[in-house]
Amino acid sequence: MGNIFKFKQFEVNQSGCAMKINTDGVLLGALAVQDHTATALDIGTGTGVIAMMLAQRFEEAVIDAVEIERSAAERASDNFLLSPFAGRLKAHHQDINNFDPGKNYDLIVSNPPYFVKDLKNPEPGKRMARHADESFFELLIRKVALLLKPSGCFWVILPLKQAQELVRNAVLMKLFPLKVIHVYSDADKAEFRQVLCFSFVNGEAEHENFYIYLKQGVYTEKYRLLLKDFFLAF
Repeated sequence: MGNIFKFKQFEVNQSGCAMKINTDGVLLGALAVQDHTATALDIGTGTGVIAMMLAQRFEEAVIDAVEIERSAAERASDNFLLSPFAGRLKAHHQDINNFDPGKNYDLIVSNPPYFVKDLKNPEPGKRMARHADESFFELLIRKVALLLKPSGCFWVILPLKQAQELVRNAVLMKLFPLKVIHVYSDADKAEFRQVLCFSFVNGEAEHENFYIYLKQGVYTEKYRLLLKDFFLAF
């Protein structure tokens, strides 16, 4: 049972998936917001956890989840079928660059691979899940620009260096940062992630700081409130 992660409304079987449930994924699944979300897309769904969190939050949304790694795509599909949201979730084993759904989305999210030019992981599944070649962010944002509705939002979580690179590529595609959430482990540590929201509206980006821990082993109230509808411990 070690591979089963239990949430309040669903379970995630992680067996066969190189990338397990982590803080990045649950933060993105809980923070991504968009008015009137009828259609959503999760790029690089892995276990499917972010897609299921969106399905719980947006009760009318129909959600597509794309995953390039076969075993992860199959596991996500199984997790979807066993969830209360099975009728609104669909996993696609496909490279996002070849994905053609024939529609556009109100909300697109991605917790993408981010080690560009870095030492590759020797395990093939983790290498695919964590690493990207140099053209990855350019291709990702180009595809997002094609699939996002004019009024839609694209949410992503990345380390700082990769977030800056994505912003540069996004602006070239007329996608602009609408919100930047600066994520810290605690107040004494440096920022280690950014959650970014992009839209086709070119305006002043809103910035917000988000702290996970008050002190070692003690979560902030903001983190607990964010995830109280999902985590059994909260």
